[in-house]
Amino acid sequence: MTHGLATLRSFALAAACVLAGCAHDNAAGPQAVEGMQPVGTVDFSKVQAAYIGSVSGGSGTLFFRGGTYPFTVGGAGIGGIGASSVEATGEVFGLRNLADFPGAYVQGRIGFALGSLSAGELWLRNANGVILHLHAKRTGLMLSLGGDAILITMQ
Repeated sequence: MTHGLATLRSFALAAACVLAGCAHDNAAGPQAVEGMQPVGTVDFSKVQAAYIGSVSGGSGTLFFRGGTYPFTVGGAGIGGIGASSVEATGEVFGLRNLADFPGAYVQGRIGFALGSLSAGELWLRNANGVILHLHAKRTGLMLSLGGDAILITMQ
């Protein structure tokens, strides 16, 4: 039960940061990974719905140090309108051990989806300094501009 409360507290803190605009202090983007090499990769899919606020959920796999680790993704945020499914692949930076991967990530996003035509990339960062750079393909009808808190939980 204590672990569940800690996870909920981390998620609430990340959501509060997004709503308060403090995600800028820990900005994840090309400048944050300059000179770093990826230490792993991820594949995941999620469904997102938005009308001013947004919610999302899905699952994925982390590939790290020769291992394969399944995880789930849940999230809430602000900004956007529509609904879409997202298939993403990307690089993992700053991950030193598996225990640093799960938790609340703050995400800045910009992109669009119209049918099967989409564009966008995602940069996510957690409190442990793990950064995910995701190349996303959206399907659906969605205009997205805002921020999210995403909770990754290992399966």
